[in-house]
Amino acid sequence: MSNFSFAEWSNLLDQWGASSSSSSSNADHKPEKTIPTTTSVEKLIKEIENPLTREHALFALSRNRGIRANLAPLLWNSTGTIYLLLQEITTAYRVMSSPDLLARATNNVCNALVLLQCVASHPDLKMNLIKANVPYYLYPFLEAKNKEKQYEYLRLTSLGIIGALVKVDNAEIVHFLLQSEIVPLCLRCMEVGNEISKTVATFIIQKILVQDEGLRYFCSFAERFFALTRVMGTMVDKLVEEPSSRLLKHIIRCFVRLSDCPRACDGFKISLPSKFRDATILNLIRDDPEALEWLRQLFVNIATGNRVSPSLIEETLSLLPS
Repeated sequence: MSNFSFAEWSNLLDQWGASSSSSSSNADHKPEKTIPTTTSVEKLIKEIENPLTREHALFALSRNRGIRANLAPLLWNSTGTIYLLLQEITTAYRVMSSPDLLARATNNVCNALVLLQCVASHPDLKMNLIKANVPYYLYPFLEAKNKEKQYEYLRLTSLGIIGALVKVDNAEIVHFLLQSEIVPLCLRCMEVGNEISKTVATFIIQKILVQDEGLRYFCSFAERFFALTRVMGTMVDKLVEEPSSRLLKHIIRCFVRLSDCPRACDGFKISLPSKFRDATILNLIRDDPEALEWLRQLFVNIATGNRVSPSLIEETLSLLPS
C-alpha cells in the first residue's frame, strides 16, 4: 500500500507555496543553511509567545527540515505552544468569507498547520492530538468550497495533518475521525480541491477503509457507499483530461477494499466507473505492476460473486496489459 512520508507531505506543501503568498514580511526570510541547535530551536519556540516575533518563528520552524526529527516533542512539551498554534489557526475563521482578508492570514496559519503536522507525524504524539480534539480545528478549512489559492493552501495543509495521523494504521484514530464526520469533508475536498488535495483526501479515505470499521461505515448504508463511488467515479472521468497515475492508484485501492464487501460488489453493477475499461486510463498505470494487480483483483472480486457478467469481466481483463 502506498504511503506518504512526512518529507513528501512537506514537498507537496512547498510545491503549492504555502508561505509564498503576498505577505512581504515572509519574502525577506531565507531558509536556514545550517541545522539549528536544540537551544536555537527552543528559542524559536519561545518566540512564538511574542506577537512581534511569532511570524518569523513560525516560518523558520516550519521551513527548516533539519530540525524536524526532534521538533515535535519540543512543540508538544513546551508550555502553551500548541494553544498558540491553535489560536493562530482560529484567526482565519473570521475572514474565511473574504478572500482578500484571508490571503493576509494564510502565511501564519499554514506555517502553524505545518508544525501541527510535524506533531501528527510523530508516533508517540498522534494520540495526544486526537485526545485533544485538534482535528476539529481543521474542519472549517476542509468545508470551504472556494478554489482560490489561499483556500487551497489551507485545504492542503489541513489534509496533510489528517493524512499524517492515518499514515500508520490505527483503529482508534480511524474511529475518532469517523465519529467526527471526516468523510463528508474528504469527499468535498475530492470534488473541489486541486490534484494534490484530491490525492491526499483519497489517501485518507483509503486508510479509513483499511480498518474494518471504515469498511462497515461505507458499506452499511447505501447513501454513503454511492456518495463515495460517485465522487471517485467523477475523478476517474476527469483523469482522461488531467492524468495523474498517483491519484488513480489510490482510487483503485479504495475500490478494491470496497469489493471485499459482497454488498459493495452488488452496488458496483451501477457504480463502477466505466472509464476503468478506457485505454487512456489503463495507460496511466501500464508501468505499475502493483496498480494493475489491484485492478485485476477488483474485477476478480466482483466476478467471484457473479455480480457482473463473466463476459464483461473477460473483456475488461483482456484490455489490461499482460
